[in-house]
Amino acid sequence: MRKLIGEYRHHLSNYESVLAYSVLGIVGGLASGLVVLAFELAIGQLAALWGVGESGDGFEALPRYMHFALPVAGALILGICYHFLKPEDRETGIVHVLSRMHTHYGVLPLRNALVQFFAGAFALASGQSGGREGPGVHLGGAINSVLGQRLGLPNNSLRVLIACGAAGGIAAAFNTPLAGIIFAMEVIIAEYTVVGFIPVILAAVSASAVSRTLLTGGAVFAIPELQLNSLLEIPYVIFLGFCCGLAVVAFIQISRATARLAHWNVIVRFALAGLVTGCLALFMPQILGIGYDTLDDALHSELALITLALVAIAKLVATAVSAGAGMPLGIIGPNLLIGACIGGTLGMIGVQFIPEHASDPVLYIVLGMGACMAAALNAPLAALLAVIELTHSIGIGMPAMLAIVTATLTSTGLFRQRSIHQTVLKQLRRNVPDDPLNQLLHSTHVAAIMDNRAVRVPAVLTDEDKVPLLEFSPAWCLVNREGEDLYLVQGAELLTWLEQNASADPVDITDADIRRWTTSAVPVQASLRQALDSITADTAEIACIYERSRASGKRILHGVVTREAIEKFTLGRL
Repeated sequence: MRKLIGEYRHHLSNYESVLAYSVLGIVGGLASGLVVLAFELAIGQLAALWGVGESGDGFEALPRYMHFALPVAGALILGICYHFLKPEDRETGIVHVLSRMHTHYGVLPLRNALVQFFAGAFALASGQSGGREGPGVHLGGAINSVLGQRLGLPNNSLRVLIACGAAGGIAAAFNTPLAGIIFAMEVIIAEYTVVGFIPVILAAVSASAVSRTLLTGGAVFAIPELQLNSLLEIPYVIFLGFCCGLAVVAFIQISRATARLAHWNVIVRFALAGLVTGCLALFMPQILGIGYDTLDDALHSELALITLALVAIAKLVATAVSAGAGMPLGIIGPNLLIGACIGGTLGMIGVQFIPEHASDPVLYIVLGMGACMAAALNAPLAALLAVIELTHSIGIGMPAMLAIVTATLTSTGLFRQRSIHQTVLKQLRRNVPDDPLNQLLHSTHVAAIMDNRAVRVPAVLTDEDKVPLLEFSPAWCLVNREGEDLYLVQGAELLTWLEQNASADPVDITDADIRRWTTSAVPVQASLRQALDSITADTAEIACIYERSRASGKRILHGVVTREAIEKFTLGRL
């Protein structure tokens, strides 16, 4: 079995190994689908303890005092629990995934995933305003990353595993595999390649199959087939996109303002978020929890015009404050509800003023969902596919594109806002570059350019030690003294010096007047990005690629990678 896994690791080190990555996609999709379903089950079971039905989304049926007391008490308990966690263990959600993919090369810690699972489930079950998709993306990515770490897979494959987990998380939550695929490629790894697409597609299909099997199938929302009634509505659709873009800008600004309170104690911050949610829920209990029951009511035209408008405002404020405070919640679901309420409001107004041309208000609800999702994530293609999959109608594509593009341009172009997650990363002062050079370095394993003609030699050589060196003629020699690696020398220069000092026995290499290369230690799982970062951080010239021996615990030298080799490789590929 160990030999088989070793061969599999070798295949994964080559980014072009489509078949090996396809297996990764299937396993990743199944794992992410199961963990997301477990998360949803946990929300429902916890919420049932205090009488919330409908799988943890029926808060409206609770007594009125509970609409205030439950989110406030839940936020306070959550804050106390977070108080005893280390700051680095509190990080959850899509922002955590994006950050770790670049700063830790796809290594997602299990402890953060556990915090996301239990804290996220408790937060949503206690009525905090948020979504389950962000936690689902984190959990799907984390379970796959941890699996890859346990198997010792190359770090460049961890990126693909995380993308598979993200696609699986979205696909399992909404039964929208296409949207999950594009979300993973557009938001998580920001890269479109055939090799990258295939495992992500398989992951989305696998996760969707798990969801449909264990949840007896069916989409999350029952939406009738929709179409635009008249081309005269196009300006109104554009206006809807503009309104949704404005709403997302307001969401980002409120979230950013709340995040400036990061120096406050986490108990106070969470209590503030719970208090805001509780006060708003006294008048609009529909904002509590995920809010999919409210979204379903809107889609079935069961909410009045004024109710839709008030729910949109209250949900926007409550979720933005909770997200800014750092609660372990998602923002995709709430933005779907906000967009739906804005669309429903405008749709009803249109029917009242121009009934002969206006389309069904449900059309505007769906368009609003896509527009807010696109603007919030800066992911227009993922939002478009989500709308098409939810409605099962390609005919909605044209108005959906108009609304989505308008909302995105309003947010990113007119008001120069980044996506919500990029805004948070900027506030945290974390650089997450997605240029082609960094994408290439992250997706390439060190084995692609590693020079394996490297050996470890003792600082003091006897005649017996010289024999294998003369026979092998290594390109690089790592000088070692008493178990400590000192520096690298080129093999040709060392052999020349040994020939000049052939009479000496033993001979001390440290006395040799030859070029010494400074080194940095890099694990065998590393990508070229990690090797280059390690060389830069240690002000070294060459990265030595090591593997830890399971038996002795000692480091085994696999080869070396020079900065020059990395630069030559990137220049040849870009």
